[in-house]
Amino acid sequence: MPSRKRLMVAGMSMALVAALGACGSGGGGDGGDDGKVADRVTGSDQTIPDQAPTSTSTRETVTGLREAVRHIARKTASATRPHLVKKCKSTKGSKGSKGTRKCSTVRNGTETYTRVIRQERWCVSLDDVNGDTAKDAVWYQVTHATYTKVSGVERLTKVEFAPEATGCDR
Repeated sequence: MPSRKRLMVAGMSMALVAALGACGSGGGGDGGDDGKVADRVTGSDQTIPDQAPTSTSTRETVTGLREAVRHIARKTASATRPHLVKKCKSTKGSKGSKGTRKCSTVRNGTETYTRVIRQERWCVSLDDVNGDTAKDAVWYQVTHATYTKVSGVERLTKVEFAPEATGCDR
């Protein structure tokens, strides 16, 4: 299978897995906790639960006043690498014995590919983190779903979510 086609199939497979994973397993209907972390965006009377399933590790939630949001786009560059092909040589055996086949990988020109320099990230800055008024302008990396919900509320609205990581380097 050509390299480009293989990359396209891999990309489509990843997109399908991500889409199916985002759908979740549905709810049990009992309203109980079925292994999901609830990300909440709370305002005066507004609560928006996030139904995204979590991994096996439990993430701690943080609360605070929404200060700012930041989207850092994925950065890519074109690069080239050697194009490798498999070449085989066969030898005939003598009467009654089988021949041998010797294969090796050799360079045959170059191929162009897209290299990811920086991954895409979504970040949220909070003030008064977990009620500590001294903790202001703390940046957290979040999922795209959490970013979308948090960016839709007013600045200085109390929010609660489970961050992916702390910090938001450009």
